[in-house]
Amino acid sequence: MRVISGVGWPWTHSASLSSPSRDKQKVEWNSRTVSTFHALLVGIFCLYILFFDDAVNEDPVWGDPTLVKTNVAITTGYLISDLLLIFYYWKAIGDKFFVVHHLAALYAYYYVLGQGMLPYFANFRLLAEFSTPCVNQRWFFEVLGYPKSSRPNMANGVAMAVVFFMVRIAVMPVYYSRMYAVYGTEAFYLVPWGGRVAWICSSICLDIMNVMWMHKIARGCYRVLRSARRSKAVTPQENGKSD
Repeated sequence: MRVISGVGWPWTHSASLSSPSRDKQKVEWNSRTVSTFHALLVGIFCLYILFFDDAVNEDPVWGDPTLVKTNVAITTGYLISDLLLIFYYWKAIGDKFFVVHHLAALYAYYYVLGQGMLPYFANFRLLAEFSTPCVNQRWFFEVLGYPKSSRPNMANGVAMAVVFFMVRIAVMPVYYSRMYAVYGTEAFYLVPWGGRVAWICSSICLDIMNVMWMHKIARGCYRVLRSARRSKAVTPQENGKSD
């Protein structure tokens, strides 16, 4: 759960900010820290299941969901706690998009946790969490005063584009080929209509957004790299931060 404390907060940099702005950044700083930890934990667990859980890989619709349930339960707990924090600190981190995203995810996870169906597909979707740390790190650099043209920021930007593409775009053929393979089978028709809607419709909508986001990330990464090459600005400090 995201706790609102001063641990790890860059007090020196925030001293020039007004109190409301500083408090808002403190909330989001801690929020993104927990988000990064959750993403790494769930992502690593997800890879383990994909490589070593034979029951789920052999029967992606009704395979033994024990390990997947554990992974999904971690994410469910995180989403619920995050929703509570969003509502409690709405003025600081409130975002209608995240509320809709969290509620939709919880709806889909209900079928995994409550009825044990679609474990492979639920777990596969969690691969996307690997892109979260880079996204959060970009925000951390901005708060700490790193210019976009600094080496740490550019390295993180390239890593974000590469990882985002690998875990959200490049994996689409694998995901939809498995979906096509089970479509129309007996196992597929045992899934209730609500489960099919949560599975198929949400997957398509999410991937449409992923393609749009990938386009924006790629363009942004290209612009930063291009401007860095042409920049003749004053050389930054050794740590890459601006004054």
